[in-house]
Amino acid sequence: MNNEPGIKTGRSLAFVQFIIALIAKNKGVAAALKRADNPATEYQSWEYLATFNIDLEKPWERLPFATIAAAIAKEKSTQNGSEGIGRAIAKCYEDGKESDQAKAKLRRLLACDSVEEACRILRPLLSLILSRGNSSIDYAQLLDQLLKFHWESERIKSQWAQEFYKQGLKTAQKEAV
Repeated sequence: MNNEPGIKTGRSLAFVQFIIALIAKNKGVAAALKRADNPATEYQSWEYLATFNIDLEKPWERLPFATIAAAIAKEKSTQNGSEGIGRAIAKCYEDGKESDQAKAKLRRLLACDSVEEACRILRPLLSLILSRGNSSIDYAQLLDQLLKFHWESERIKSQWAQEFYKQGLKTAQKEAV
């Protein structure tokens, strides 16, 4: 890991790097991790989650790691991205933050009351973002947010909304100058 100032070196980034390295080495692991976000097949990823000392008995800890591992495996990521989930949702639509569909998806995510529900709602959102292929999600940041969601849900939701609505702010400021 890197100890340069401004570089994330926490558990979330270490996990993202661990998963990226794991799927690069073994296609069977990648296949198991792709199913980690499905409640019926999630158990197939537990071996790899437990290797990273994740408490499998605590859903508020297990589900965020499983959701992120599945998203990384499906995307076949080679590195962590740089965009927050709010911005990534907006980029899925031509109208960006002005799109009614994008707003509806964001509102549904913001309506979540638990980390379990947020992970369940993120599953199709992450698939949508992947299918559009125009975003590079910061999985370490998203994992941090999901892990804190249990205790700081309002703060996390406000971060997602700010990422979403801030998207066109820079463009609007440039046009005004």
